[in-house]
Amino acid sequence: MSWQDTYNTWKNQATLETSLKQELTGMAGDDAALEDAFYEPMEFGTAGMRGVLGPGINRMNIYTVRQATEGLARFMDTLPAEVKERGVAISFDSRHHSEDFAHESARVLGQHGIKSYVFESLRPTPELSFTVRHLHTYAGIMITASHNPKQYNGYKIYGEDGGQMPPKESDLITSYIRKVDDVFAIAVADEQQLLADKTETIIGDDVDQDYLAKVKEVTINQKLVDEVGKGMKLVFTPLHGTGRMLGEKALKNAGFKNFSVVKEQAVADPEFSTVKFPNPEFPEAFKMAIDLGKKEGADVLIAVDPDADRLGTAVRQPNGEYVLLTGNQIAAVLLHYILQANKDAGTLPTNAAAVKSIVSSEFATKVAASYGVTMINVLTGFKYIAEQIEHFEATGEHTYMFGFEESYGYLIKPFVHDKDAIQTTVLLAEVAAYYKQQGKNLYDGLQDLFKEYGYFREQTTSEEFDGVGGSDKIAALMTKFRSEAPTAFAGYDVTGTEDFQSQTESFADGHTAPIALPKANVLKYHLNDGTWIAIRPSGTEPKIKFYIGTLGSTLEEANDKLAKFEDAIQAFIKE
Repeated sequence: MSWQDTYNTWKNQATLETSLKQELTGMAGDDAALEDAFYEPMEFGTAGMRGVLGPGINRMNIYTVRQATEGLARFMDTLPAEVKERGVAISFDSRHHSEDFAHESARVLGQHGIKSYVFESLRPTPELSFTVRHLHTYAGIMITASHNPKQYNGYKIYGEDGGQMPPKESDLITSYIRKVDDVFAIAVADEQQLLADKTETIIGDDVDQDYLAKVKEVTINQKLVDEVGKGMKLVFTPLHGTGRMLGEKALKNAGFKNFSVVKEQAVADPEFSTVKFPNPEFPEAFKMAIDLGKKEGADVLIAVDPDADRLGTAVRQPNGEYVLLTGNQIAAVLLHYILQANKDAGTLPTNAAAVKSIVSSEFATKVAASYGVTMINVLTGFKYIAEQIEHFEATGEHTYMFGFEESYGYLIKPFVHDKDAIQTTVLLAEVAAYYKQQGKNLYDGLQDLFKEYGYFREQTTSEEFDGVGGSDKIAALMTKFRSEAPTAFAGYDVTGTEDFQSQTESFADGHTAPIALPKANVLKYHLNDGTWIAIRPSGTEPKIKFYIGTLGSTLEEANDKLAKFEDAIQAFIKE
């Protein structure tokens, strides 16, 4: 069926939801916009689906949400009855239609007799991960587009381990989704009847309290927090999202009383009216926090994204200005403190391990090695870190200490199996207290680590390809890198190339070795100066990402090398 045929089906649909009908009417005559909305179904993968809100099969709306949930329900229909009885936990963020999508999901599940546990109001992604494990549901649904701009929303499915659905189950669900030919014919139950017969249950404070009780276990040195943390000045901002309530309570429960919240950004606002991008890795997201921090003399600023799974921080300098730390730098500082504090307390396990993604810094790896701690590399996606946690718990091979991705996602304690900015907020405040007790700040602590382990610098850039043909352009770029196989970047020789799609590493001398990780469309180059470069299409956005990790004897040298490698990548792309 052509996009025009699909468009006409939607346009002539008598039951089309009113606001979508109005929006579709406004698109009349704009063939480019219509084609983009109707040319193909929204992609559904291991990270779920994410896209622009609006009418069409390539947009987030109640019909595509119903279709995704119908796929999950049909998959669960093939499972034993006791699995369906366990049900599905559902949460949502502050975005446009998030609450509607959550309840539409419950109605679809209810039509299949599948129980649902729906939060009474918006809650963070990490709490949804916790809830799946806490209530022993079979799956979880999180309605969120994380840190994307306001026009986006998304839908993520979690497995019974509290991590995002692994590829095997996700692929099966996708196959059921694709079998739903008519999105307008999906049957939904009456929600009041579902509530009356207990097929749907509304959850809230009871789960919050259980989650917060576990967050209290994140603190390593309570004496330090009691002596230093209670007087340390912090600024916290949830960037109009889900993090306010749990973030404030978690800080207070840990003993941090002297913090302020950016009140303008404490309001759950789907327009994200004070920020263009509600992403804590961007300096502009900290503007209001910096203004408040300067006014109050705050030592540390902490921002979490709208679904509170990612965290960024800024640290006050002696001149009163603030400097932001990168995701990789935050990870190194956190891991160093976790290992040192546990060593001091005599609680560092002999089989301790940390886990990171293959595109994250080797800075943390070097920190771990200095404590005799194993660092395990996994593919990008926190579900792979969750899989390692499950493996550790099943085999006893390692004790989990920390996991992270360079994109500002960290997990301290494994009662959650996804990134958790609430946990990280509490620990980061403790680390700030640790350095404050020494007359330093977090940035000083980072400089100490640079001096001890080397000046590691990383950079992530991306090329974006929206709309029709975008995925083909991304595929063509990946093909170019594979077929032309660069042997050097910026004058540094490639000593090894890891192709995670073929699961093979090729070396400059011609020999090869297998890669013991699942297949993924990722290339990673290792250079003779210790630099690595990785190339990966995004799993949730129409982008291809380029990662560079390098090391210098000084910060200036490392920054200079970054710039040269970035130029070399761009030159190769444009050849």
